[in-house]
Amino acid sequence: MKRSTLYSLITLVVLAIAAFYALNREGEVSSTGEPGTMLVDYDSTAVDKLEIVSPTVSIVLEKQAGAWMLTTPIKYRADETSVTSAVGKGRRIGLTSLISTNPEKQHLFQVDSTGTLVKVYERGSLKAAFLIGKASSSFSETYVRLDGSNEVQLANEALSSYFIKQPKDWRDKTIFKIDEGAIKSVRFRYGDTTFTVSMQDSLWRVEKDSANQDVVKQLLTALANIQSDEFIDSTLSTLPKLTAIIEVDGTQIRFYKKDDTKYLAQTSQSLQWFEIQSWRTNNLLKRKKEFLPA
Repeated sequence: MKRSTLYSLITLVVLAIAAFYALNREGEVSSTGEPGTMLVDYDSTAVDKLEIVSPTVSIVLEKQAGAWMLTTPIKYRADETSVTSAVGKGRRIGLTSLISTNPEKQHLFQVDSTGTLVKVYERGSLKAAFLIGKASSSFSETYVRLDGSNEVQLANEALSSYFIKQPKDWRDKTIFKIDEGAIKSVRFRYGDTTFTVSMQDSLWRVEKDSANQDVVKQLLTALANIQSDEFIDSTLSTLPKLTAIIEVDGTQIRFYKKDDTKYLAQTSQSLQWFEIQSWRTNNLLKRKKEFLPA
């Protein structure tokens, strides 16, 4: 055997022995855990509050009058899908192994003050609290720890996308929403030019002219759920030139062109300002000629 190969084998053996003793010191891996065990248990239907505290931001979500609201750091209606997903995922965090019981090692897995603390409340009372740490080397698992416990566990999936979000990601990004089938008339105004697309005798028309039904369908689909890309919470001292006003079901939606890629938008239902990417408006800001058959 070559001397270099022998040295390499000896080095590998020494490293393996060192790793074994490092992992089996007091407070390190002492059990493989019980796969299938859940980190916490609660009744998701009874949850009415979530507190999510990270090193950079504190989030409070509360159910009020049957709807989820973001109450800290800003008060705004919450994205129901995001909150429901977080509540549901919290009670289904499956554990695969016990990693450490040594408090001094918690920072290695980011399950100390550098992690994200999640508190779950049922009917106003604290029911569960746990910390979400960093992802494993495979990025398919996450280190977690019950608040008050020294046991660092390995959860069987990535969890950060459910809980670690900025305030804007918890907010409902809906600018305007309506049942597509309920729309019977849409009025457009571009400067001094106005026109109406409406259902007449089971056929969509532009004023008195027959409309391109496919283009109208694109409009209705876009109107049914208009989503923002950013929230503008500061006071706007100046506004870009008003581009268009769309009126549907008694609500006005105003669009101001910010630049070639963005619009500012506001509805008559709220004082909130939104920023919306231009591609989202392609099927909304239609001119009269676009609705007419070729």
